Amino acid sequence: MTTTAEPRISARRQATRERVLEAASEVFAERGFHGATVEDICERAGFTRGAFYSNFSSKDDLVLELSQRHAEKLVERIRRASKREHATAEEVLRDVFAALADDSRSKERWLVLTTEFTLHAIRDANARRAWAAQQRRVRDELVTVVDEAVARQGLRLPIPTELFVLAAISLAQGSMTQRLVEPSSLSVGELERTVLPILLGVDS
Repeated sequence: MTTTAEPRISARRQATRERVLEAASEVFAERGFHGATVEDICERAGFTRGAFYSNFSSKDDLVLELSQRHAEKLVERIRRASKREHATAEEVLRDVFAALADDSRSKERWLVLTTEFTLHAIRDANARRAWAAQQRRVRDELVTVVDEAVARQGLRLPIPTELFVLAAISLAQGSMTQRLVEPSSLSVGELERTVLPILLGVDS
């Protein structure tokens, strides 16, 4: 029995997708998810609506693709930080927190977009299913990274890794939201640096 390989995306089409995604990132940052239109994104990218819809079905698709790329970069930064040789658990944590705090302004823009999209997904069943699946993929990747790091350090989490990852994500998002609303209430990474070492059972 023969199998048919998935068609490869041509270099030209990939370049189109990249330009649309870059334009979408800029327009979302300026106008928000609901404020941005497909026409705005097409104009910024220099393409027609036809070119847009030959690559993406909706604005939802753009956010999901941007989220996947954002998550891949975050996971890779954390993986690199956690793999530093001959580092103590405390040093690994400091490296991980430094990776998470990198480019905080970009992370704030991303938080605003994903918060808007989450509200959209709560009201739209299709978007909710797609967003939930995306979030599960990100958590699964982070669980793998945490399990690897914990094993290298000879640590044992007092709670399941999945719960630890959920707690870490909630802390990061919650503290960033608090800083956006009340900038003087927390410094960057303060809540994470205080709470996560306790969950890991190490000194910060």
